[in-house]
Amino acid sequence: MPEKLLQSLHSASARSPKRQTGRREHSFQIAQNLWVSFQYAGAGLKYAFVTQRNFRIHAVIGSIAVSAGVLLRLLPVELALIGLTIGLVLTLELLNTAIEAVVDLVVDTQYHELAKIAKDCAAGAVLVSTLASLGVASCLLLPPLWKVASLALLGH
Repeated sequence: MPEKLLQSLHSASARSPKRQTGRREHSFQIAQNLWVSFQYAGAGLKYAFVTQRNFRIHAVIGSIAVSAGVLLRLLPVELALIGLTIGLVLTLELLNTAIEAVVDLVVDTQYHELAKIAKDCAAGAVLVSTLASLGVASCLLLPPLWKVASLALLGH
């Protein structure tokens, strides 16, 4: 099956006019060098940030969490844990976006139960990582926040 798909894509592109130079002719081609790979990765990040509301929300909340950790003078290992969990959430958001795009490409506008399962499971993975990230951030940020708040309330 995949061989037939690749053959049909190749034969269709041979009949169609050449695309603009500098763009990938086929999405399955390997990047010419490391810099081009980074450009493709950057394009994916940009796409997610521009088009995915939840990616933006997670990025902003993650930035706030790291900033709070720096202001509260958390230990470097604590900041690293917060950063890792934020990275996990953003990574899963990117994978969720990719899975949704591939599923939409394959099923087009038709409903398919397996497509629903794939999309729901990908979204569930983001939810699980988000809850874990909230747990980590709460454990690391709330105690020093309470300390600062109590000192402020007591006037010290």
